[in-house]
Amino acid sequence: MRDTSSPPLFVKRMDQAFALISKTCMVLAGTALVVMTTIFAWLVFGRYVLNDTPTWVEQVSFLLIMVITFLGAAVGVNQNTHLSVVLFRNLVPSWLRTLFVVVSDILMAVFGAMMLWYGTELTIFKWKTLIPLIQWSEGLRSLPLTICGVLIFLFSAGHLIRLALGRDRREDNIE
Repeated sequence: MRDTSSPPLFVKRMDQAFALISKTCMVLAGTALVVMTTIFAWLVFGRYVLNDTPTWVEQVSFLLIMVITFLGAAVGVNQNTHLSVVLFRNLVPSWLRTLFVVVSDILMAVFGAMMLWYGTELTIFKWKTLIPLIQWSEGLRSLPLTICGVLIFLFSAGHLIRLALGRDRREDNIE
């Protein structure tokens, strides 16, 4: 059951902060996609017109794919657009559906915390090594994983807080 009264101030602020973070992530991921498309056009032009293949494009594109994928995944958790199977959940009674949603949010928060922990370890471990051809830190490859872990943890915790207060806005989870 959803509460129709005005939400507490901290929930409003949390929602505003999460909306800003999500929008920033989408802008960064979208920009990374445009940059990746542009540099691949340069790769094709260099390879077939100039007969001089820019070798750095593949390494930079891999970094951009990490940004696109992980920031997009975090936004998907916040906006409830990530992949999920709701058929079974929608077939069970409402009280059990609510339990499934809570368990799912707890598991996502734990998963985000693990991504943060192990992503941080990996980023620190790889930071002093350089990526061939571009000479940037290898840690940049795992940094989006770490950031995604923080965001998934925060967004899942936010869902749990809203659920506890009866203010969950997700459509497919609870009647």
